[in-house]
Amino acid sequence: MNVNQSAPPVPPFGQPQPVYQGYHQSSYGGQPGSTAPTTPYGAYNGPVPGYQQTSPPGMFPSVSRAPPSSEAPPASTAQAPCGQASYGQFGQGDVQNGPSSTVQMQRFPGSQPFGSVPLAPVVSQPTVLQPYGPPPTSAQVTAQLAGMQISGAVAPALPPVGNVTISFFLEASDSGVYLNPFYFYQPGPPQPLPPKRLDPDAIPSPIQVIEDDRNNRGSEPFVTGVRGQVPPLVTTNFLVKDQGNASPRYIRCTSYNIPCTSDMAKQAQVPLAAVIKPLARLPPEEASPYVVDHGESGPLRCNRCKAYMCPFMQFIEGGRRFQCCFCSCINDVPPQYFQHLDHTGKRVDAYDRPELSLGSYEFLATVDYCKNNKFPSPPAFIFMIDVSYNAIRSGLVRLLCEELKSLLDFLPREGGTEESAIRVGFVTYNKVLHFYNVKSSLAQPQMMVVSDVADMFVPLLDGFLVNVSESRAVITSLLDQIPEMFADTRETETVFAPVIQAGMEALKAAECAGKLFLFHTSLPIAEAPGKLKNRDDRKLINTDKEKTLFQPQTGAYQTLAKECVAQGCCVDLFLFPNQYVDVATLSVVPQLTGGSVYKYACFQVENDQERFLSDLRRDVQKVVGFDAVMRVRTSTGIRAVDFFGAFYMSNTTDVELAGLDGDKTVTVEFKHDDRLNEESGALLQCALLYTSCAGQRRLRIHNLALNCCTQLADLYRNCETDTLINYMAKFAYRGVLNSPVKTVRDTLITQCAQILACYRKNCASPSSAGQLILPECMKLLPVYLNCVLKSDVLQPGAEVTTDDRAYVRQLVTSMDVAETNVFFYPRLLPLTKSPIESATEPPAVRASEERLSNGDIYLLENGLNLFLWVGASVQQGVVQSLFNVSSFSQITSGLSVLPVLDNPLSKKVRGLIDSLRAQRSRYMKLIVVKQEDKLEMLFKHFLVEDKSLSGGASYVDFLCHMHKEIRQLLS
Repeated sequence: MNVNQSAPPVPPFGQPQPVYQGYHQSSYGGQPGSTAPTTPYGAYNGPVPGYQQTSPPGMFPSVSRAPPSSEAPPASTAQAPCGQASYGQFGQGDVQNGPSSTVQMQRFPGSQPFGSVPLAPVVSQPTVLQPYGPPPTSAQVTAQLAGMQISGAVAPALPPVGNVTISFFLEASDSGVYLNPFYFYQPGPPQPLPPKRLDPDAIPSPIQVIEDDRNNRGSEPFVTGVRGQVPPLVTTNFLVKDQGNASPRYIRCTSYNIPCTSDMAKQAQVPLAAVIKPLARLPPEEASPYVVDHGESGPLRCNRCKAYMCPFMQFIEGGRRFQCCFCSCINDVPPQYFQHLDHTGKRVDAYDRPELSLGSYEFLATVDYCKNNKFPSPPAFIFMIDVSYNAIRSGLVRLLCEELKSLLDFLPREGGTEESAIRVGFVTYNKVLHFYNVKSSLAQPQMMVVSDVADMFVPLLDGFLVNVSESRAVITSLLDQIPEMFADTRETETVFAPVIQAGMEALKAAECAGKLFLFHTSLPIAEAPGKLKNRDDRKLINTDKEKTLFQPQTGAYQTLAKECVAQGCCVDLFLFPNQYVDVATLSVVPQLTGGSVYKYACFQVENDQERFLSDLRRDVQKVVGFDAVMRVRTSTGIRAVDFFGAFYMSNTTDVELAGLDGDKTVTVEFKHDDRLNEESGALLQCALLYTSCAGQRRLRIHNLALNCCTQLADLYRNCETDTLINYMAKFAYRGVLNSPVKTVRDTLITQCAQILACYRKNCASPSSAGQLILPECMKLLPVYLNCVLKSDVLQPGAEVTTDDRAYVRQLVTSMDVAETNVFFYPRLLPLTKSPIESATEPPAVRASEERLSNGDIYLLENGLNLFLWVGASVQQGVVQSLFNVSSFSQITSGLSVLPVLDNPLSKKVRGLIDSLRAQRSRYMKLIVVKQEDKLEMLFKHFLVEDKSLSGGASYVDFLCHMHKEIRQLLS
């Protein structure tokens, strides 16, 4: 089989699959759906008057005008009377999310031949006032306006990439040409026309794109057998069928068709990157990767580049040898692995072996893959609890100890085993550390105190790490006693670094990997290694020293993290600060060990209990790979050059993770080191070596084949904007560690402008300079990039603390594509528009204040926050059904729990909130916001299409700014 061949065909979906001997295989649950109709973007509707948002003059797209006529316009283009609210024409609060179109748009797989892609209809391109020459007469302006419209899609000169064209009026001035939506030249003294505003529905809508993709690609399974297919969007629910390439749940790329040469890649400026989630959780309908056991010989690999056997390796000489698809080395096939080839050159057992027919699978590792050539022991969990005055007074310690009694029954376990192999240990601390012996033979737990925090050691080995079921009575007794033991404490100071050191030393003494769960409340100012001082200084914002706010205070924590990684000690940190705790420094060890940070500012048991306990349960129960090493191999021509995420690297190729869970991603950037071949394409192989929760050493392999192109149009046709934004956000958030924030923002804007200018210059048909032309696959790049630029890390509002910024920065670093998508562009769901009996989620609307109706209720979520916005004119019956009060004024603003009421609306809204929380990796605390209440400012911060209080541009303004940048590059 050639490397450039697509993966081997398998039985059609829904028919019996070949059974791998010795492997359990679950069947796929979905059924093939009908193919959705294909169509380009339809023409945009006319303007919606009444859009009041003000913006800098001179930067707006033009508005279509219909020719004057005495007849009433057709229903589809009828415009609301002047002065009427923009949503009035649809009924109060009804919203159109994007260009209406009778037919749906479809993203075509890049692997289809051009002939099978329907051409977009050619829409008459707008006539644009030229910037040079004498000003036109009034009659000329009227004539030009009469025939003008914004075109939805333009057929370019090259094979159709599909693009969106937005027209701008240009006005000449002494300082050059700039965009102005408000005035047109008139002969004689200037007489400004009434201000006209671009129809917000006439610019690309994220909601419309998401809806179209769901309609077109959500009904059929995504079959991975064809090289270089662009998967459905992350916002679409779809079933994946592995036929030789890894599922997009494991790997997503910025482009599935990469340039053949580095010159072409530099010209386009599209970053070539993959967001890899090696241990991603799959929906129940999809089978987990099969585990392959090759016995003592271990997995078969290439002798030269060490790549693992995969579906793209080519067997030759009757099956006695194979050619590596990554480095072309010829390797001998071991006698025990030999099998004959069929008439096509394929092994006759290809479908019996996961590594020859699937994109993702696991190998059981041999002892050669283990530390010190010794199989690992099962991992351990150590709970390290701050018992200083703040932790006791807030009720945190009592709440945590009560929860742990039941939570320890739900430690992660392997397959169908009855109980977890994970052992547990307990430490409490303030200025000193208390270790507990909970050996099963003891009647009561024993405490040992270590006060020499400068030279940390573990005072006991036997009895510190125990099996939960064996020591159940002693552990329960200890958890009952801890809150009482420290109930009267007056100790306010804490240590931090020695606590991590102690946990790591305990794991080292037990010769196992594991995880530390740290529950910490304050800045560690007690005399000890890792002591910190309060360095919070808002005056540094927007100065060259702002980057120091994101950097750790001391190098001690990096050194400690390096030791933790070497031991396979992962750290998860739960913070409960009442004031500044220096998250930038405290999060260094969790960040470098593959751990997580959770933050509950001003923690109060009654308000934050549910959120904290939900996060804790999920964190303790999730499956983790310990003591992991990941390497990404590529075929000749490209190589991995840069990595983003929560991990440590001691060399340029190996990503080291003390722990890796199913929520974490590693983002990898690739660069050319040679010319690529269009025929053979490009290959990626991600190999993760890790210890399972049962102590088994395993290798998880993911393979992906990409297309290569010599035409820029092919690159732009196969890009994935959501993945591109994920990469750009991580690139920017790392950049603030070393560069001024303004420099980072300018770099992002320049790169985006270069990407779009290259498309305009090389792929779009010649058109007026007054038009902004966006590639179909990237038409949301400006709106999403603007959301990144307005985020708290890059443009903080006055209310955003230094700790908040550092927290979000480290959080985004390991987010997957679905998480960054909703984090930067939140979902806004109207609750009273869809029928109460409907079981589906209500359709979202665009994140803009003008989409809100004061007679409706909306849910807004971004993966971390959840708001319920209540309009001032909402019906009394709705208020009664949801809040159990008789009027809007009686609703408690800031309410975090809805009353449990026995009526359809209450059940529906509470069910929707539960459903949204289940989709996210962290519990979203609900905040009820009333219209025109002081909390509304916080809510409006998430309406990302509007101008932000911190100075961030609105979507329309930013689109105009991008247009200006592109024109400067082209001129």
